[in-house]
This record gives sequence, structure tokens and C-alpha cells, in this order.
Amino acid sequence: MRTTRFAALTVTAVFALAACGGGDDSGSAASSPSVSAEASAGAHNAQDVSFAQGMIPHHQQAIEMAELADGRAASTQVKDLAARIEKAQGPEISTMKGWLKAWDEKVPESMPGMDHSGMDNSGMAGMMDSADMDKLKKASGKDFDSMFLTMMVEHHEGAVEMATTEKAKGEYKAATAMAGDIVTAQNAEISEMKKLLGES
Repeated sequence: MRTTRFAALTVTAVFALAACGGGDDSGSAASSPSVSAEASAGAHNAQDVSFAQGMIPHHQQAIEMAELADGRAASTQVKDLAARIEKAQGPEISTMKGWLKAWDEKVPESMPGMDHSGMDNSGMAGMMDSADMDKLKKASGKDFDSMFLTMMVEHHEGAVEMATTEKAKGEYKAATAMAGDIVTAQNAEISEMKKLLGES
């Protein structure tokens, strides 16, 4: 009788262990770290991923343009604006890269000195092409100032368009908050640049 009982208990234990193992395989235990990470990071959607993947190279090109001002611009106001663009957008790039890594999504990378205008920018509003960037690199003095401001207005307008879409369709709160900051800051800089160009 005892032997039968023991055998029955052993069979039950085996089934119980198998059931637990099956649960692990299905991802209930294995996925718990990512579930908890997701909970702490906040839910995100495809729009958030698209926003970060698009805005990183967009910001990188803005910084590339801004870096040209130091040795080429005639106006101290243009140099100051360029420095502010670098200061604001550099940390935002790092933040967005961090999001993409946390989400296990592809992070746009670039080598130092890479011309971001060589990328396929057809889907990104406001991006300069290689010809535009070449013209800007060859310009200096007042010609540079005028060209830089004109291009950066277009570039900023593109960023505002992308950020506005993120605000409307994104789910990740930190991303929609950054998008709101981009809209506010870059609209203000657009107004500033248009004044420097004498358009308003």
C-alpha cells in the first residue's frame, strides 16, 4: 500500500514539475525581467521607435551643421545659436539611443566625421542632401550665415513635424515629453533665425 502511495505521489510530483517547466518554457518566468523592465520604462509603441530612429540622425545632421559655424560664421549670434543647438541635441541623441537599446531596437550609428547627408533621407523631413552640405562647408562669412540660417530653419521645421507626429501618436511618456520640448524649443529658434534673416 505504501509503495503504491509513494509511486502515485512520485508520478504526481513529476507531472507538477513538468507543468512548472512548461510554464517556464512558455515565458512566464523567463519573460518576467523584461516585463518588469517594461513596467519601469513605461509602455511604448512603433511610433516611439520610429521617432527615436528618425530623430537621432536628424539631430546628428543638425549638430554637424552647427559644428561648421565656429570657423565659418561671421555673426556672433549665429555662432551662439549653433552652440545652443549642439548643447541641446547631443544629450537628446544619447537619451534616444538609450531608449532603443532598452527596447531591443536598432540604434542608428555613425562614425565620427561621417556625412549624415549621405544617408537615404527621403523619409525624413528637413534633412539636407550631400549637395547642400557641400555648399555649406565651402561657404564662409555672411554667405555662410545666410545659408546656415536658411537650411537650419528648414531642418528645424522638419524636426517639429516629426515631433508633432510623436506627440499625437506616441505612447512612451518620456518620448512624447521630449517631442513636446523639441516643438517648443525649435519653433522658438525658427522665429529667432527668421529674424536674423530679416524675414520677420
